[in-house]
Amino acid sequence: MKTIGLLGGLTFESSLLYYKLINEMVRERRGGTHAAKSVMVSVDFGEIQPLTETGEWDKILEIMVRAARNIERSGADCLLLCANTVHKLAEGIGREIGIPILHIVDATAEAIQRAGLDTVGLLGTRFTMEEDFFSGRLRDRHGIVSLVPEKKDRDWIHRLIVDDLARGIVEPASKDALLRIMDGLAARGARGVILGCTELPLLVAEDEGPVPLFDTLKIHAGAAVDFALA
Repeated sequence: MKTIGLLGGLTFESSLLYYKLINEMVRERRGGTHAAKSVMVSVDFGEIQPLTETGEWDKILEIMVRAARNIERSGADCLLLCANTVHKLAEGIGREIGIPILHIVDATAEAIQRAGLDTVGLLGTRFTMEEDFFSGRLRDRHGIVSLVPEKKDRDWIHRLIVDDLARGIVEPASKDALLRIMDGLAARGARGVILGCTELPLLVAEDEGPVPLFDTLKIHAGAAVDFALA
């Protein structure tokens, strides 16, 4: 079994789910008391989140590279960036380490293609929804078109993630509002919706949407287990 490297803390709420799911999947496939071999370095989201709001991605990259190097030195055979938004820096991080990054977009694209879909909605932080590092990779590498909500809904989802879900706050009214946004994406032609933030599964489950939902955290964790047990 290979060792999975986890760059966590983005937020710790989702990092807990990564660790739990990966170990559950390994136990299910190996049986008995088996668990994943893993290394996690967890950063302080309270330091990083303000830097995202001021656009200081160079400073975030420095933090991520230090953490990734520590993970590699600890014996990991691959690296998972345990957040969608930080994949904005995946290429820069990858240049500084010698182990492969298992990219969350590629794993998600494979799941979408297995479902036979080519047009999906995309939810996440405003960076994930509005910049090209996620939607562009889906389109250019995998031929998948992604639709995003209108601006007021994008702003609301971003604040929901940063102000509530990142702190473990889950409100029924927020779930209802998110489902209404998904309904709007489905009406525009989305045949599925990507939960493109690893905190969104705290609010809505895969079987609760108007169309199939793609939980990037669960998909990413599964890709890591496939790698480790290959």
